[in-house]
Amino acid sequence: MEIRPMTIADYDEVFAMWQITSKRALSQADEKSQIERYLLRNNGMSHVAVIDGKIVGTVLAGHDGRRGFIHHMAVLPEYRRRHIGHKLAEKAVEKIAADGIDKTHIFCYQTNEAGQKFWSDFGFEKRDDVFVFSFNNKE
Repeated sequence: MEIRPMTIADYDEVFAMWQITSKRALSQADEKSQIERYLLRNNGMSHVAVIDGKIVGTVLAGHDGRRGFIHHMAVLPEYRRRHIGHKLAEKAVEKIAADGIDKTHIFCYQTNEAGQKFWSDFGFEKRDDVFVFSFNNKE
């Protein structure tokens, strides 16, 4: 398995994988032009896992200058339980920390028990003291 930086050339294959693994979390922010902007702004922080030329996992990672964020960490179902997700998460946190960022956040749906267990086992701590509020700038 190879873990390498994600490029915009990977977009179609990654987006197809997200349709299987992360569909409910996808939005206009995941359109190709938006992902390209994210990759350029957070150069070298997002990665894909590749086996036999096929992308089997991905992680979008970046920061805002204060806090790191992990988005769309996903592994194709038939490749799970091989530590691919763990290696992708390690790479994301490593790259964020290398930029001098001390804390990284992940958003995980309340109904995503497998995701919650994964992030907890990895060492992330679930917070009960904050809520996420979103505002649509285009409305």
